[in-house]
Amino acid sequence: MNTKSIEIRRIDSCIGIKIGLRNANLIVIFGERGYVMCSYLNIKTAEKLGDVACIISGVSEIDDAINARIEKISKNARRLGIREGMLVKDVLKFLS
Repeated sequence: MNTKSIEIRRIDSCIGIKIGLRNANLIVIFGERGYVMCSYLNIKTAEKLGDVACIISGVSEIDDAINARIEKISKNARRLGIREGMLVKDVLKFLS
């Protein structure tokens, strides 16, 4: 498992986690209000739990995730102003 502190607005307010699984890496970036997760995880469950959640895919490293585009979002993410197609590095401002 690897972790990386991600600086947002000059403070370390998000943390990226990479877990090497058998067939792929699991990537999640957590902020105070919500998270960005790779498509290995389930947006339907996040929605059911009322989470602020965003989905990305095609990434295997935390740095790749930061530069990826959001593919799916939960209703609560949309309420914060997050939209599909946004870059994760811009979305982290909403989550921190």
